[in-house]
Amino acid sequence: MTDRSKLIFGNVISQKAYHKALKSKRKYQKKYGDDSSADYPAKLVNNGTLFAPLGVQDIRVAEGEGEIPFDTEKGIIVGNIRMGFGHYRISIAMASAAHAMGYTPYWMDLNSFSGTTCTKVIGAQNDLYSLGSRLSQKSRLFNKFIWEPLNYEGFRQLTYNAADQKNAELMAPVFKNVPKEIPVIGTHVWPAQAALHAGMQHVVNAIPDNWPMALHLAEGSVHLIQTRQSYMGYRILNGMAKKKVLKPMPADSLQYVGHYIDHELVANLEQDCAARLDRKESGKPMRFLLTIGGAGAQRELFAAVIKHLMPAIRENRAALYINVGDYKQVWTELCAQIPQLEALSTTHFGDWDDTTAFCAEALDGDVTGIHAFWHSNIFEAVYCTNLLIRSSDVLLTKPSELAFYPVPKLFLKRIGGHEKWGAIHSSEFGDGSLECQDIPHTLQMVDLFMNEDTLLRGMCEAILINKATGLYDGAYKAVEIAMGLKQPKEGESDNEIR
Repeated sequence: MTDRSKLIFGNVISQKAYHKALKSKRKYQKKYGDDSSADYPAKLVNNGTLFAPLGVQDIRVAEGEGEIPFDTEKGIIVGNIRMGFGHYRISIAMASAAHAMGYTPYWMDLNSFSGTTCTKVIGAQNDLYSLGSRLSQKSRLFNKFIWEPLNYEGFRQLTYNAADQKNAELMAPVFKNVPKEIPVIGTHVWPAQAALHAGMQHVVNAIPDNWPMALHLAEGSVHLIQTRQSYMGYRILNGMAKKKVLKPMPADSLQYVGHYIDHELVANLEQDCAARLDRKESGKPMRFLLTIGGAGAQRELFAAVIKHLMPAIRENRAALYINVGDYKQVWTELCAQIPQLEALSTTHFGDWDDTTAFCAEALDGDVTGIHAFWHSNIFEAVYCTNLLIRSSDVLLTKPSELAFYPVPKLFLKRIGGHEKWGAIHSSEFGDGSLECQDIPHTLQMVDLFMNEDTLLRGMCEAILINKATGLYDGAYKAVEIAMGLKQPKEGESDNEIR
């Protein structure tokens, strides 16, 4: 196993930082054990939610599960973790593109292998991140002095990557019996790092967001980014050792591909935008989509938006979709804050057939009132938003992974400093608003969308232009690059590769 914590793209990590990385790994070993000698099986089962629409099969590492053989020719692994909903959503986009291109997507969630050191380590860090996200919304001081600096500069430093690389060594055993020649697309850096430590031969690291951070580096993989601004930041490892000039990433380790978007959204983009403009011109209720992410934060802001929209909803000038993901208590709390909410709402709770039927009917049919969605199944909770996007007019979201989606967007206040660059990018390309820093500005933007057609029309026009330039083709290109890694390089033969 290569020690990727001592030297990162030719940049030597100090002894102090390296020993700190070792200490971090030992802490997790002591707390969660070391299963590096374990011989975990690798079996495939059909994904209960995503197999039917996208052909997704889950990789399991427990005895007695799965009898489907790996397809080493057409199979492609989407390596991910559940940390919020963003990395799952990007993974779904990759699986959708792979399926559309004739490949078989294998879903490998490193946070789902109960009993393994890998999942215990990731779960502990996920819990801390979720706690930090919620605290940042409750305490301005915590957000200003701890959360924003950590997300903006702390994760940016090369020394942070050194610690992550060392911890990722504990995640490698789950890849033990996965065929090493199957390409891997990691939609979080840990699956990419773990795959490399485990000897996977073809690894792509799909970097989210639009703020270059060393957190996202997995040397040995092909790094993909969604924006050209990020390309320059990553290429020179800008600011990743304070003001020190670092050795750059090699040109062949970094590629700009555009936004990671589901095939279904890209393929139907023109007709969905036309439907939005037709609803606006016909005076039909404007459909707003509110999504609550995996951290369950921003409830106060959502409550303010819902209250503000109530009169327009009663007058059939607005309609509202609310997806609380798998956080049913969020819905309970919203109903307690807004007494009239429950009476005005149609709930689609836990019945996936009902949800998919509603999403299909809403594409061409009329929608009024409030429709609330909750699903205990994580795949249903995340994919619900993807299905609702097509029939929505405006998506209200913090500027994280959804900032890159081809739908008119109203950006809520960010959670973490790195997210602000998603709103900046989207507003520059015309398919989203500026980030609304507080509730009054958020409500002002809601009114602008409802009371005139300038914003909606401009964003729909920008979306069509962006598609023509390939801005939304990132998932297709990620799959193409990952499968292309299996091809012999110029001057090499198939035998040399093997």
